[in-house]
Amino acid sequence: MTSSIADRVVRTPRAAWTEAAGRPARDGRWVPLLVFLLPMAVALACVLPGIGHRQLWRDEHCTWWASSIRYPDLGFLIEHIDVVFAPFYALMHVWTALAGTSPAALRLPQGLAMAASAGLLGLLGRQMFTPRTGLVAGLLFALVPTVTRYGQEARPYAFAVLFSLLATLLLLRALERPTTKGWALYTLAITLTGLSHLVALCVVAAHAVAVLRARRGGDPIAHWAFGCAVVMGTSTVVPMIVKGSGQAGQISWNNATLLDLSTYPMELFGSWFSGAVVMGLGVVGLLTAGRKAAVVPAVWAVLPPVLTFLTSDRLHLFLPRYLLFTVPAWLLLAAAGAVRCADVLTFAGRPGRLGRVAGGVLVTGAVAGFVFQVLPAVATARQDLPGEPDYAAAGRIVTAGQRPGDGIIYNGDFGVRKAMAYELREGARPKDVLMKLTPQQTGWYTADECDVPAACLAGRRRLWLVSTAVGSTRSDMRASTAAALAGRFTVARTKRLHNLTVQLLQRRSR
Repeated sequence: MTSSIADRVVRTPRAAWTEAAGRPARDGRWVPLLVFLLPMAVALACVLPGIGHRQLWRDEHCTWWASSIRYPDLGFLIEHIDVVFAPFYALMHVWTALAGTSPAALRLPQGLAMAASAGLLGLLGRQMFTPRTGLVAGLLFALVPTVTRYGQEARPYAFAVLFSLLATLLLLRALERPTTKGWALYTLAITLTGLSHLVALCVVAAHAVAVLRARRGGDPIAHWAFGCAVVMGTSTVVPMIVKGSGQAGQISWNNATLLDLSTYPMELFGSWFSGAVVMGLGVVGLLTAGRKAAVVPAVWAVLPPVLTFLTSDRLHLFLPRYLLFTVPAWLLLAAAGAVRCADVLTFAGRPGRLGRVAGGVLVTGAVAGFVFQVLPAVATARQDLPGEPDYAAAGRIVTAGQRPGDGIIYNGDFGVRKAMAYELREGARPKDVLMKLTPQQTGWYTADECDVPAACLAGRRRLWLVSTAVGSTRSDMRASTAAALAGRFTVARTKRLHNLTVQLLQRRSR
């Protein structure tokens, strides 16, 4: 009896959301399946093809390295750097033990996370607006070029999108049908959101708006339940936040400028066209969907980039990939705007099947036009990043030409040693002759090199030099290393690749 009384006290009617969205409180059982499965299927069709074709880039090399070393070494690593990615690295450690470390294996979890996100966005759009709006939002999400890009990237941003969507959906359902289980699931989703990426916790601000609406609608304890859920959900990540604040120097290079702000739509969505269309329709949706229905996705879409930009000189967090979790909010507004425009342009004011069919045809045509325009950008998202060196080709050259007793040395970008370690991870490989302390021993992604290069190079008849230096392969090389090479070795072969050069050095004959 106590339970039934509590339910009557705290229950927020389903109509609180459905009336604001202008849709009936019930729809058929097939509708949720459709708005979940169809966007998920389209997302899979966009993300999975070629998921292993693009080369890993330097951040993905970090994922491979951190997920491949022993757990004690991983603990030592996050003492110095990337503690905010520790949960992701721990997850990938388990995954790679099962699936391997090929590019496709490293990226598959993120691809599945993006596909699930498309389905969840469909359900969220149905919950907040209408089934048609949810379906359009999920389909548009699947087609956004950055969804393919980061669905094919071994970094945690796809999980941040997934869990922020899941947390939002669970919150709305907890407000609609409050139960201990519902709030517990929401608490767990908040924890997972923070563990996936700390910036994604900004979505809680949008959640607070939804709770405030429920409070004003007569729910006397929603704010208390929400507060407890947020406190418990974020308490797990507080140690990570505290530790991570001491490692902020690793992204101190990221000081946002007005130019970064001006290119934000293109970077967030993957092309100027998709950014302009989604944000333009998002403004239409914000103006036409009604304040009650649109305020939550509006706060979700706008507040995180504003906060991170204004604090970029101290926190350095204004990066489009950090803010990828705001893309679903923009698409909710864009889908609402697209559906509203279709209704106005067809049979607004004439309810009935004919009006719904005409509106559906118009929306379908608009989505098809969007597909036609963004497919080139989606294809580009599957290609190697323009600025990244061609480490895969370098690995093939060294593997094919190496002999027993060969050594290898590196010059240029700090990530070259780690990248080549990935490309040469299988089978025999030349000895890294200049390495004095391994990355596991330094607690970083980089190694310490020997103090006397000439002594470390002694006894080697052949060396492979892999250099990302601009101009000469020995530009910016330590003077002692360059001198030891110049006095003892001659260049036998040179192969220039994209942003990288491989040279075979042979010891001079006496």
